This record gives sequence, structure tokens and C-alpha cells, in this order.
Amino acid sequence: MDISTRQSGTATIVDIVGDITLYNSPQVRKVLLDLLKDKKSPRVIVNLEKVRYIDSAGVASLVEGLKVSRDMKSTFAMFGLSRTAREVLELTRLIKVFEVYDNEADALRGGSTNVAPAR
Repeated sequence: MDISTRQSGTATIVDIVGDITLYNSPQVRKVLLDLLKDKKSPRVIVNLEKVRYIDSAGVASLVEGLKVSRDMKSTFAMFGLSRTAREVLELTRLIKVFEVYDNEADALRGGSTNVAPAR
């Protein structure tokens, strides 16, 4: 798994390549918490376009990022979920809790085009 970050205006985009599993979810957690707590990023957007699979530990890291973002009064969004990743979030009913977008442009625009349809 590879994680990198980049700025787009006030948003910090976290690009993740590879599966998010028990083995590497601590890396994801560390990056997210660093951005939110230490760097105080006002908006964190997680790019999951190159993540095929997320296990429960990976989901827990994303949930913790969301919780901390709310505590820090910042926003947290994701885009580019694979079918499998979307199914995991739908099964856990977390798809309704997260801001989820189809693409980066929509995620950067914010709440205008939330694409987490109820199924």
C-alpha cells in the first residue's frame, strides 16, 4: 500500500493505492490523524480510486478519521469507492454516515452532489 497527500485549495487529498487491511490500516490511521489533529486540515478527502478492498480494520480507521474530523470541526469525505469497498460500507450502513462522492471534483465541491444512494 502507498499513501500520499496533496493540497487542493483548503482541502488535503489523501491518495491511497492498494488494499486497506488489518496489516496496513495503522498507516492510514496515522496519516488521517496527523492531518486532522496536528496539521488541523479544514477538509480531508480520501481518494479510494485505487483501493479494491477494505476490511473491518480499514473501515475502523476511516470511522476514526471521521470522528476526529467532527471533533476538530473539520470535514471528511471520500471518493472513488470500488464496488467492493462501497458494498462493505453499505453492509455496515456507514455509507450514510460518510460524505461519499463519485469523483474528486465533486468531493472538492462539497455537499452539492453527494452520491451515496440508498439501496
